[in-house]
Amino acid sequence: MATTSRGASSSVDRAVDIVAALAEGLDPGQRLGTKGAIQAECGVSKGTFNEALRLLQARGVITLRPGPGGGLFAASPTPMAKLGSSLLALDADSTTVEDAMQVRDSLEPLLAAEAVDHGSLTDIRELWALIEDMRAAVAARDPDQFLEANWCLHRRIAEITPNQLLRQVYLNIMGIMDDHTVNVLPGPHVPLSDYIDERLQLHVDIVAAIEARDHDRAAELIRAHSMH
Repeated sequence: MATTSRGASSSVDRAVDIVAALAEGLDPGQRLGTKGAIQAECGVSKGTFNEALRLLQARGVITLRPGPGGGLFAASPTPMAKLGSSLLALDADSTTVEDAMQVRDSLEPLLAAEAVDHGSLTDIRELWALIEDMRAAVAARDPDQFLEANWCLHRRIAEITPNQLLRQVYLNIMGIMDDHTVNVLPGPHVPLSDYIDERLQLHVDIVAAIEARDHDRAAELIRAHSMH
């Protein structure tokens, strides 16, 4: 597998950057705007915007409040948010994609086990919806779209864990990788179409193992995932 450097952020990252810029300098609790208005400003789909909001909340940048007068609000800095900022600061220093991948591969077995233990019906339903996004990318033979859908799936699996430290570290590691990687390619002599078909099936099997509460199968599949 090979990675290539990213020239432009994904649509999720662009939305994250826009909202983070709006929140920067605001006092904790100060309102950025309604969810609909901020989504329109970001110029992304509802699904993409919701994924960006999940990341921003995990990083302690914003909070969401429902109902009249609700919307997006600047969050108070928490120890988890400070940890996220420290991890992201590494991105501008000497951290490489290979470093980030090594840490990611070490954390994913823990996250898979947590998903098996704690995944709700809503979690499982949303994981399958993200699998459908991956299927659409395979049908379109679009490796960039496939990578984005793939990473959205991994982020969503990470969000299942109640362990805030584990979730925060993983999501920020994924942020480092996402900032530096535009696509993931198969090794030599492996056709791209065969590669993404194989990767899709592997992720289908991972979600099925989480849904079945099968620790052994999930662990086996995550090991196979890290070897590709």
